[in-house]
Amino acid sequence: MYARIAGTGSYLPERVLTNRELESMVDTSDQWIRERTGICERRVVADGQTTCDLAEQAALRALEAAELKPSDIDLLIVGTTTPNVVFPSTACLLQHRLGLGECGAFDVNAACSGFIYAMSVADQFVRAGTAKRVLVVGAETLTRMLDWSDRGTCVLFGDGAGAAVLCADPEPGILSTHIHANGGYGDLLKTDVGVSTGFKAEPGGGVRVSMRGNEVFKVAVNTLGRIVDETLAANQLEKSDLDWLIPHQANLRIIKATAKKLQMSMDQVIVTVDRHGNTSAASVPLALDHAIRSGKVQRGEKLLLEAFGGGFTWGAALVIY
Repeated sequence: MYARIAGTGSYLPERVLTNRELESMVDTSDQWIRERTGICERRVVADGQTTCDLAEQAALRALEAAELKPSDIDLLIVGTTTPNVVFPSTACLLQHRLGLGECGAFDVNAACSGFIYAMSVADQFVRAGTAKRVLVVGAETLTRMLDWSDRGTCVLFGDGAGAAVLCADPEPGILSTHIHANGGYGDLLKTDVGVSTGFKAEPGGGVRVSMRGNEVFKVAVNTLGRIVDETLAANQLEKSDLDWLIPHQANLRIIKATAKKLQMSMDQVIVTVDRHGNTSAASVPLALDHAIRSGKVQRGEKLLLEAFGGGFTWGAALVIY
């Protein structure tokens, strides 16, 4: 039994923040951002808008696409690093809003790899026969914890949510998932604040993202190259067997390097980083939903989904859509 994608959905906040606007906020330029990242604009949540708000809209659209009712879902997994509150989990809040019933619901925190990690967990539940219809969501409100005076990070991130419904099916769907982590790289991309350390009595609790960009770039390119090889070998496939690459949308240079590793034309790569920025756990499902709704990806095609994030974490999923 396979976990097959039955429907996808996504949601972006209304507020668009362009590179031109950032020029007036921090020492940067539209040209500098485009050349180094490929980003032109990103979305920012409105005051009072939460991660669960974004997740709810993406989930509803995924359920509609799958032609399922909320009560049909028997497991909910949310990938996020920016939950509404420490607890209840965003998954529990979302479960209640959607009216899913008393199915299992939990968050996964694997930074930008969160959706791939959540999809991998969902796949195991379906293969084991303990879940038949799983709602997997990636949602983030990262702009809430950015230092808007740090041009090395504030130009990169945006807010959004994406979702997929996975259903048990005898027809091939997710062929394999592969997840890894190495905490030894933790200092290269991190926050210094949590509940048990560093918390400050100020808006946002003093949470700020810090990143050593050049070092992150080098590790990301090398690591994603290795997981591409691992995924193909596990399925006894050649690079030419892939139809689409749907990567984490962090940086266009990383995306191009991964495509080169796969010997794939950029015409076979789904790119949304120019319009969304890096939405962390939301970026892969946002790109997946765009690929499907735009008509680019067709049933029966092989997709390689991959992501790399703080931790460091990384993962890939080989999927027949």
